[in-house]
Amino acid sequence: MNATATSPALHDDSHERLQALGDLSQRLLDLARSRGASEAEVSCSEEFGLSINVRMGEVETVESTRDRGIAVTVYFDKRKGSASTADLREESLLATVEQACAIARFTEDDPAAGLADAGLMARDLREFDGWHPWDIDADQAIDLALACEQAGRDADARIENSDGASLSSGRSLSVYANSHGFTGGDRGTHHSLGCALIAGRGDSMQRDGWYTYGLAAADLELPAAVGRHAAERAVSRLSPRQLRTGEYPVLFAAEVARSLIGHLIGAISGGALYRGASFLVDSMGTRLFPSWFSIEEKPFVPHGLRSGAFDGEGVATRQSPIVAGGVLERYVLGSYSARKLGLRTTANAGGVHNLDVLANAGGFDDILARMGRGLLVTELMGHGANTTTGDYSRGAAGFWVEDGKLQYPVDGVTVAGNLREMFQRIDAVGTDIDPRSHISTGSILVSRMTVAGEVTDGS
Repeated sequence: MNATATSPALHDDSHERLQALGDLSQRLLDLARSRGASEAEVSCSEEFGLSINVRMGEVETVESTRDRGIAVTVYFDKRKGSASTADLREESLLATVEQACAIARFTEDDPAAGLADAGLMARDLREFDGWHPWDIDADQAIDLALACEQAGRDADARIENSDGASLSSGRSLSVYANSHGFTGGDRGTHHSLGCALIAGRGDSMQRDGWYTYGLAAADLELPAAVGRHAAERAVSRLSPRQLRTGEYPVLFAAEVARSLIGHLIGAISGGALYRGASFLVDSMGTRLFPSWFSIEEKPFVPHGLRSGAFDGEGVATRQSPIVAGGVLERYVLGSYSARKLGLRTTANAGGVHNLDVLANAGGFDDILARMGRGLLVTELMGHGANTTTGDYSRGAAGFWVEDGKLQYPVDGVTVAGNLREMFQRIDAVGTDIDPRSHISTGSILVSRMTVAGEVTDGS
């Protein structure tokens, strides 16, 4: 987005700040050693942000934030203690280390506790084009948010109200260091602009919106485009119908399809596995998806939303498949969960990096035609996915499709199934990727799901 910034350019002192956080981390590690810790790790971070909210042409909130966090973890053999602070005074830093040590001394041994293995620490600490501070002040941010909302309100006479528009811009700096001698710094920025509008009036009102997100201001859609898109989505939902309860093909639009991949990641994450709270316990090496389906983790994507050379424990990241040929190739583990499972860390302490879901179909129109008749889901409500059993039931809204064409909006229905069966029934993944997430996937077509609604004419 080409914002008209007139203020002086920001002085970029991020490297100096990272160096200061690195020096602070080493001081804390030295304090931990001097107190008898056999191992220690430190995380230090700084965050800066600007957030604007407007509604009906008026400014509602302007918020500028600056946060700092310091976390210290010490190990006395297999006993662990952690403490945190935001106070940089020497006495506070010393008290934080001593508190962590005191906790560790009175904690029972945990055979899985400890730093990740020293030989796994990252050596190549590259950056991946994730640092793009936005030179924008509050007045400019307000103007952009107001322009976004106004474009949406002007787009269609049926837009009668607004839930407002918001703009946020943030930058973060972090350093992780441990007693293996590893110190790694990371810096990143994130920016977003969104708008939510209300079409119709009275009992027939419908709300929808749109937002744009990126690491750089240039990645964002123009304010007017965001507003118009929000208006189109809200108006398209007017006069919704329900459906006759039954089994239908269900097409998850790209912006909600990524939640299906998120449920998979939750079920193959170490914490759920070693607690036995996953329907995918002991599933590594088994076929969960059709033979063409694949998911690749790609930590080194330039300008990727979640790229990084190391994970939250300093372990070197690597590109590798999670699912290949429909088979679950590995779990998602940090060192602690890996030890609990008798496995090796997958460099996922802190979560997954960029995920690339392989497409086997064309764009949105192509995959809609491929479905032919069924339900297009554009919104999901509730948290009805049970990671322990795989049972899935969520409120949904979207559009009924006949002959590959949208017919009318649908609201007040529930889509249900079991994730294991849903994964097997994925017929297609489109190329219509939603770029606003580190999970890169297009629309996902599931061949059959239960759709619970009401009997209505025209269903």
